[in-house]
Parts: sequence; C-alpha cells; structure tokens
Amino acid sequence: MPSSKEYLNFILEQLSGLPEIAYRAMMGEFLIYYRGKLVGGIYDDRLLVKPVKSAVAYMPKAEYSLPYEGAKEMLLVDNIDDKEYLAGLFNAMFDELPMPKIKKR
Repeated sequence: MPSSKEYLNFILEQLSGLPEIAYRAMMGEFLIYYRGKLVGGIYDDRLLVKPVKSAVAYMPKAEYSLPYEGAKEMLLVDNIDDKEYLAGLFNAMFDELPMPKIKKR
C-alpha cells in the first residue's frame, strides 16, 4: 500500500521547524532528507528512520520495522504528534548520518 500525500504533508508540517527538510518520491513511498542527509522515509503511512546509534538512544523503546520486503530494518517513530520530539530526533541523528554520495555522470 503506497503512502498518502496527506500523511507526507502531515509529517512535513511536523518537521517545519527544521531547516532544509526535503523529500523524494520513490515507488509510492517518500524518502526524507534533513540538510541533505537521508534520515529515513515514509513507508505505508509510517515514519521510519535509520537505526543509527543516536536514534536508538533517543528512542530506546522504538520497535524495528521493515519498510518493504527485503529491506533492512528501520526504527518506527511513534511520537509523530510532538514537533519538538521529532526535531530533537532529527538533530540527534544528523552528525551520525553519512553525507550522500556524489553521483558521477
């Protein structure tokens, strides 16, 4: 089941206090970027983030979930109604996330 544009817009509104939030549509789902780094995505109307150490520490009781069949597990963010919580999570994760690779043409 692809994610809805309404859910995407809700998450983007919740993240509106952060600079440089962007998304990319990918096969009916949405990848979420923060200041150029891939943080996670919206899969089946669920916000999932990469399970980096800082995210695990920030959400110690978060459950792991598969974004799609054959993918690596990610962390399910269940506190999406709290803008400050989401901003804190993304800020905690930022330094640990890798810079995107430059594609050669």
